[in-house]
Amino acid sequence: MRRALSALVFAAAAALIWPTGAAEAQQRPLKVVATVSMLADTVRAVGGNRVEVTSLLGEGVDPHTYRPTRADIARLSGADLVVANGLHLEAQLDETLKALARSKTVLFAAEKIPPSQLLADEDYKDRKDPHVWMDPKLWSLVVEAVRDALIARDPTARATYEAGAKAYIAEIQRLDGYARKILKTVPESTRVLVTAHDAFSYFGRAYGFEVEGIQGLSTESEAGLKRIEELVSLLVAKKIRAVFVESSVPERNIRALVEGARARGHHVVVGGELYSDALGAPGSYEGTLLGMLDHNVTTISRALGGEVPPRGLNGKLKAGS
Repeated sequence: MRRALSALVFAAAAALIWPTGAAEAQQRPLKVVATVSMLADTVRAVGGNRVEVTSLLGEGVDPHTYRPTRADIARLSGADLVVANGLHLEAQLDETLKALARSKTVLFAAEKIPPSQLLADEDYKDRKDPHVWMDPKLWSLVVEAVRDALIARDPTARATYEAGAKAYIAEIQRLDGYARKILKTVPESTRVLVTAHDAFSYFGRAYGFEVEGIQGLSTESEAGLKRIEELVSLLVAKKIRAVFVESSVPERNIRALVEGARARGHHVVVGGELYSDALGAPGSYEGTLLGMLDHNVTTISRALGGEVPPRGLNGKLKAGS
């Protein structure tokens, strides 16, 4: 009895000195691994100092074709929460993520959006377009999904996550208002966005632009000569003044459009580089989702004849962006 009582006293004292595993989990930041930088930035905005976030894919990396390394799988396995876009964006990671979801929490954030609000993938009729961050209002639903997943994993910090999501959504709404204002200054006849692949359909739907990509939704789609010729004819017929390269897609096909239009006597320029499937450099304004979208809408509006502030919504864009 004395030995048993001593053991109980020691255990009680140890509990006061050394926190339990659950207490440790509450005291330390949640380890969150996001597949793409747009989601990593969103988790940071919502979670603040309650989260420690890493992104598998960095600047200029194409999520459609990226294959996970052993180090990636180790990071995913060691996370408290994994946040993926879903909708087949991370095509080569799909099987890994689904297998991981059997043993830990994996949020497929874009799949929380009601299907009625998603656009179809024209190449695969049974899939949806995964590029939902191109519509700020739609991305607000992703923010809410991230908030709810963080609360479920760490309910003691509910107030922090709710406040972070509310503030972030307010910033997204402010950006959306700016985008609507400046994109309306583009002449209606030239509201045609031609890019390397079909990543901007949600942008087009939100802001009233015709969107044409050389490749399909996935950068693995092949761009044929017929498609190049169709787009050259469109540029000439509508007198479109600019086309756009993308940070995560080779620009050779866009250059073919410029040369094809020139051969028909129509001058087209590369209006700038847009961020499509990845953010800009870490630590830069364009390395945040808000900065990425600010850069895109400002660059598009300026190149197609709209009126824009010199350095975007918040005065943080690089000169000429």
